Amino acid sequence: MAKRIKDPGVGTSSDKKAKRFISLDGSFNIKHINKPKSLSASYSYLIEVSWVVFFLWVLLGYILVNTFFAGIYLMIGMSHITAPTGSVFYDFLNAFFFSAQTITTVGYGGMSPQGVLFGVVSSLEALVGLLSFSFVTGLLYGRFSKPRANIRFSDVLVLRKHKGIDSLMFRLMSRNTNVMIRPHIEVTLTLSTENEENKYVNNFYQLKLERSAITYLPTTWTVVHPINDKSPLIDYRREELSKLHGEILILVSYYDESFAQEVHQVHSYMLEDMRMDHIFEKAFYHEEEGYTVLDHNKLNRTYPDTRK
Repeated sequence: MAKRIKDPGVGTSSDKKAKRFISLDGSFNIKHINKPKSLSASYSYLIEVSWVVFFLWVLLGYILVNTFFAGIYLMIGMSHITAPTGSVFYDFLNAFFFSAQTITTVGYGGMSPQGVLFGVVSSLEALVGLLSFSFVTGLLYGRFSKPRANIRFSDVLVLRKHKGIDSLMFRLMSRNTNVMIRPHIEVTLTLSTENEENKYVNNFYQLKLERSAITYLPTTWTVVHPINDKSPLIDYRREELSKLHGEILILVSYYDESFAQEVHQVHSYMLEDMRMDHIFEKAFYHEEEGYTVLDHNKLNRTYPDTRK
């Protein structure tokens, strides 16, 4: 008989329309409102955001700073750095290019400041440029050096017979060529049910696995939960499992040699998305010379189980 466990941290309250706890990208599916603004929060955001969005923010900041100083140079007078063109647009472009040369400390020599006021403003801009590029360099280092788990999970959750009993299975592997050292996995089932007060609550169960830890993982690992008398799913028929409002929460930890420390990654599967009576296709084989070949494209491939 499976025993309920305490809330692992996601909360016991639920709703009929409640979405999954963990999104497909591995982030917790939570919307934050009225969150206080802080510099540390901005730093964390710029570290976690995608590379495309990160460089778009850098480009936007670069344009805004240069536009700001170009406006100041226009107000002081373009005659202090170059001959005015008579066009506000072209004068602004010249001021913008001068600002870009100043903030990057390039200084081509085509334009140079004349007068004390212009010299003071351009000197302040050079300081802003040094600080800004130091900040961006720190962000780049933080993005590259931050420990991140590189685990790929199979897109599908499989239910099939294994050693004579129904079993839930999913598969995982490393995204790169690094060998995962001592990977350990914890799997929690959360079932959202309606109580006597017509309110939905979450019930949590620790799923017993065939193996919850291995020494190293150079290829793939098929994680198996046998639905036996110790499983919280034993009281449900096969046809009922996919109709349950249930989510399988996964936490994988392993030692990563690249970062020389333990890293973690979360993932989840919805019971309604599981694939019945399918077998994972073997993702690695041995070539003629004896080397093991791992095909990353086969992680999600399954085929019908005809051995029933």
